[in-house]
Amino acid sequence: MLKSILNILFLTLSICASANDRSLSGTWQGVLVQRGIDMNSSSIIYVEFEESNGIISGTTREERYDSPNYSVKSLSGKFADGNLTFKHIVELKSKKSSREKWCRISANLTYNETTGYLKGTYVSTDCRRVVGEIILYRMDFEMSQEAEMESSQIWFKRFIIDYKDGLNAPEIRKIERDNFVFEPIFFDFDKYDIREEHNDFLNRMIKIVKGHSDLRVRVIGHTDSDGTNLYNDSLSMRRADAITNYFVRRGLNTDRLEIDFKGESQPVDTNDTPIGKQHNRRVDFKFI
Repeated sequence: MLKSILNILFLTLSICASANDRSLSGTWQGVLVQRGIDMNSSSIIYVEFEESNGIISGTTREERYDSPNYSVKSLSGKFADGNLTFKHIVELKSKKSSREKWCRISANLTYNETTGYLKGTYVSTDCRRVVGEIILYRMDFEMSQEAEMESSQIWFKRFIIDYKDGLNAPEIRKIERDNFVFEPIFFDFDKYDIREEHNDFLNRMIKIVKGHSDLRVRVIGHTDSDGTNLYNDSLSMRRADAITNYFVRRGLNTDRLEIDFKGESQPVDTNDTPIGKQHNRRVDFKFI
C-alpha cells in the first residue's frame, strides 16, 4: 500500500512539474458544447494562444464535424491566478451554409494540472441564448487559417469517448504511461479471487491501456511450489484469467490483453517460508 501511495505521489509531482514548465502558449483543440446539445453534436474548436506577461492574444478556428464549413476569429484576453479569460474580436475568414451563423463568444477557462484539460464556460456576445462549456487540450501542431486543415477531424469522436470514460488529456496520459510502475497482484493460498486492496492499481492500469490505442498488456500468472506442476500450471492460468476478466468487465477489449501462465517455475522469493510463498502467489504484468 505504501509503495502504491508513493507511486501516485511521484506521478502527481511529475505531472505538476511538467505543466508548470509550460505556459498556455501554443495550439489547443477540443469542443464547444452548447447548453442543451449533446457533446456528439458539438462544434470543434482549435485555439492558438500567445501569452506574454498575462496578456493573451491569438485566433480560434471552429468547424462542424464532417463538414467543410469553418470560421477563424481573432481573440484577446488575460491569464491570472490560473484563470484565463478571452473574447472574440473579429471574424477573419469563414465558410458557412445559408442558415448557419458563427457566433462570437466570451469565455472563462481554468487549466487543470492533473487532467491536462483547459475547461470553462462561454457565452455568445452576438447570438442570443447561446451559452455552454469549452473543453480544450494541448496539441503539437500549428492551426491553419486556410479552408483546409492538415489535421483531420478523426480525433473528434475518439476524444468524446475518452473524455466520457474519464481519461486525462493526451499529454498527461503520456506522462502517466512513462511513469507507471507495475505492481504484482497477490493471491491467497490455492485461490484466484482478486483482493479488494488491488482494485485501485488495476483501475489505474486500465486507464493507461485505454488511453493508448497502440498499447496491450500481458498478464502472467504464478504460484508457489505447493502442489503438482500440472495443478500449479492450471492455478496460475486461473489467476491470470481472473485479472483479464476484471479488465474486460471494466471496458478493456480482449484484443488488448494477452494471457501467460508460468505455474511455479518463476518464483521471486523462497518457497521455504510463508512470506516467500505469498510473494510467489502472484500475477505480473508487462506492456507490449
